[in-house]
Amino acid sequence: MKRLLTIQDISCVGQCSLTVALPVISACGVETAILPSAVLSTHTGFPHFCIHDLTDDMPGIEEKWLANGLKFDAFYTGYVRENQIQPILDIMERCAAEGALRIVDPVMADYGKLYAGFDADFPSKLVRLCDGADYILPNLTEAALLLNEKPVLEGYDRMYIEGLLKRLRQTGAKHVLLTGVSFEPTKIGFAMDDGQKTAYYFTERVERMSFGTGDVYASVFAGALMRGLPAFGAASLAADIVRLCIRDTPPEHWYGVNFERTLPELIHRLESVNQ
Repeated sequence: MKRLLTIQDISCVGQCSLTVALPVISACGVETAILPSAVLSTHTGFPHFCIHDLTDDMPGIEEKWLANGLKFDAFYTGYVRENQIQPILDIMERCAAEGALRIVDPVMADYGKLYAGFDADFPSKLVRLCDGADYILPNLTEAALLLNEKPVLEGYDRMYIEGLLKRLRQTGAKHVLLTGVSFEPTKIGFAMDDGQKTAYYFTERVERMSFGTGDVYASVFAGALMRGLPAFGAASLAADIVRLCIRDTPPEHWYGVNFERTLPELIHRLESVNQ
């Protein structure tokens, strides 16, 4: 069984980050190890929250992993803080099995602005984590901020999207998976650039804003990729699962999506593909 290490925060309430990644990737049949970057009372979409930074614990954890001879077949990063970028790069270098993948979800922004707690220069720092990554998974806002550009969230065309993908690959990422792409009101999906071509995939748009969907998407992608699906297939499956999550979550459940209900469908689809 493949072993993946995911590095991101634990939001105690909010159905996001590690509380999504651990069950989703485990459901994909992948051993899921975790390294919490911080503990939050809730995610930052709540009006009141507190954060306990865990940066100082990272070197000691890495030391014990090395002492025990532990290696990881893949790394998947989500919400991390500026002072954690170098420790994470060290872990990716020293604790990697041969051929280990690096999957970076540059969690920091959406809807045209940074999340609470990030300074304006944070995107330029996060580029270091993207450099050398096998896959990066920014949304439209994060993509523009990584490039020090103003986010364009509507009225764009394929030429803009493909130019954005090309510029993102210049950060050093081998593959770019851009989420939240939409050319018509009823459809939403992704664009993927592997350096040779751009491929698109769209699903029906569910008209509501939901926290945690990016974490579900990245976790399904990482788990399915490690399960053996090709990248485009893993990305398409992730898009389908996110749509089901949003559809099956009642509007009053504003702070997350009921991803738990979709895990049987995720397992079924993976088993069907791998038969």
